[in-house]
Amino acid sequence: MSGGDRARWDARHGAAQPSGAAPPGALAGAAELTACLPVSGRALDVACGRGGVAVWLARRGLVVDAVDVSPVGLAAGARLAASAGVAGRVRWVTHDLDAGLPADCRGPYDVVVCQLFRDPSRYADLAAALAPGGVLAITVLSEVDAGPGPFRAPAGELRTAFSDLETLLDRERDGEATLLARRVPVPRPPGSPPVRRPRS
Repeated sequence: MSGGDRARWDARHGAAQPSGAAPPGALAGAAELTACLPVSGRALDVACGRGGVAVWLARRGLVVDAVDVSPVGLAAGARLAASAGVAGRVRWVTHDLDAGLPADCRGPYDVVVCQLFRDPSRYADLAAALAPGGVLAITVLSEVDAGPGPFRAPAGELRTAFSDLETLLDRERDGEATLLARRVPVPRPPGSPPVRRPRS
């Protein structure tokens, strides 16, 4: 991403009205699936913008890494986290996602969220960051009901890219595509030692 793009996002976030914590867009119209998201563990919010989803996840009980290219957006998120009493549960990471995920944000995560940032070359990284049983919530702009565009996914892109995950919700309509999916845990052989995970 160029410096001009970063400045554009900074300007957009700087002009935006304050917003509150909100669940991932994948849950819009499907609130019953909220129970699929854990209430503890680690979460990654990719292209987190002003941090509304990151703070929602933190209030739910997760420890969150929130990544975005815009320092202005991240600063807004940090203020929101402080006002919500979860400042210590969110780490704000300034990073250009065109270069991939930050080196210290590779997982495993119990939840990975990516909203309205589409880069098919990053899809494998998002899937790889999931812990066994971890849930991915991703929404991108879509050609469905909207026609083609440089930032829009063709029909079926998310379903195909994450075909190795268990699909919980697959929705394409009104110019957006949404996928909620889970990495199925691999059963351990009887008597095998428990899997040790990094501390949050």
